[in-house]
Amino acid sequence: MRLALVMMGGGARAAYQAGALRALAELAAQADPLRRAMPFTVICGTSAGAINATSIASHADNFALGAARLADFWADLRADKVYRTDWPGIAAAGGRWLAALAFGWATFGLGARRTPRTLFDNAPLAHFLAATLDFHRIEQMLDQRLLHALAVTALSYSSGRHLTFYQASEPIQAWRRAQRTARMVALTPEHLLASAAIPYVFPAVRLELDGHHEYFGDGSIRQIAPLSPAIHFGAERIVVIGASAPSPGAAMPEAPEVAEAPEVLMARADSDVYPTLAQIGQQVLASVFLDALGADIERIEHVNRMVLQLPHTVEPESGWRHIEVLAIGPSERIELIAARHLQRLPLSVRMLLGAVGGNRASGAAFASYLLFEREFTQALIDLGYRDTLARRDTILSWLSAPSGRPSGVASTPSEPHPEASRN
Repeated sequence: MRLALVMMGGGARAAYQAGALRALAELAAQADPLRRAMPFTVICGTSAGAINATSIASHADNFALGAARLADFWADLRADKVYRTDWPGIAAAGGRWLAALAFGWATFGLGARRTPRTLFDNAPLAHFLAATLDFHRIEQMLDQRLLHALAVTALSYSSGRHLTFYQASEPIQAWRRAQRTARMVALTPEHLLASAAIPYVFPAVRLELDGHHEYFGDGSIRQIAPLSPAIHFGAERIVVIGASAPSPGAAMPEAPEVAEAPEVLMARADSDVYPTLAQIGQQVLASVFLDALGADIERIEHVNRMVLQLPHTVEPESGWRHIEVLAIGPSERIELIAARHLQRLPLSVRMLLGAVGGNRASGAAFASYLLFEREFTQALIDLGYRDTLARRDTILSWLSAPSGRPSGVASTPSEPHPEASRN
């Protein structure tokens, strides 16, 4: 029975996954006290989830240690370790955007090198990843068969295709679907930067592909089948940890913290208030980060029902199979948590965001993707830890069941498209 771990991104929001993994490591130790290695042999990540996936995969031999190191990784992050926050850096990146908006008529025709690209320069993140993540251990974990596959997904701006870049313990035939394909490579920090390049926020990354180069951006863009890679790698059970949307079916109560963010209420109540660029941007990012997972799980459930209802017509050699999915997601609205910590951002960043309305509570959802500050990330780590432990009995049952559908666990199926439900 092959277990997979899938993590969806969302900028600084992905700190939530570090807390969830710490709780999962504790529960895995309870389910099997003699096992130190991770129960997950397939690990897939998208966007910031790709960074988390790589970090935890490098410690496949010691789940508890890997989860602790990942929590330390997020606790050590600051905005200036992810993107330039110095005034020259802000002026060179975000300032160029604002100048183009204000004086585009005057700057038109200056050439591609002078045109604005992104709000922020994330060169510091490249250095931080290279210094922090041990890619040699990935190869070691694969050689020891403690890890079957590690995959990260990015979108090619050049071709519009989704590329899943992966390393595996044995040759795995790459798959090709409509606008989705896979390549076996030696993963590098550049692949993670490409997968986590939030559109308009962080720059695209140039990667070599089949003898030529293409520019890649955030893998969450147009990602209609986020669970597909795990299924192609043979996973029969998948734990998916989101960083933005609540778990499917989870209640989203109006938290009492709303009282601390009156601008949120005001923006909702007064339809005459025109939305800021940050409010519009946060809805665009929501469509990138929030929509795909729920739809994918629903399609998997549909395939599962078909497999269960027609067991005699679905031959084992056809590749169709029942797949269980356990989704973990925030129980609280992350923008409300972010609204309480906006002032933790460096002044230069707050001023840049202020120009688009992102430094107010009504723009907190947009700012939350950039809030790489300890107070915010620690709050998300704690939330992920609590949310996962709150489902202790379900997770223990799910991890302990040897095969088939675990007792008392509502199953959530396989991959969205029929052809994707095959190996």
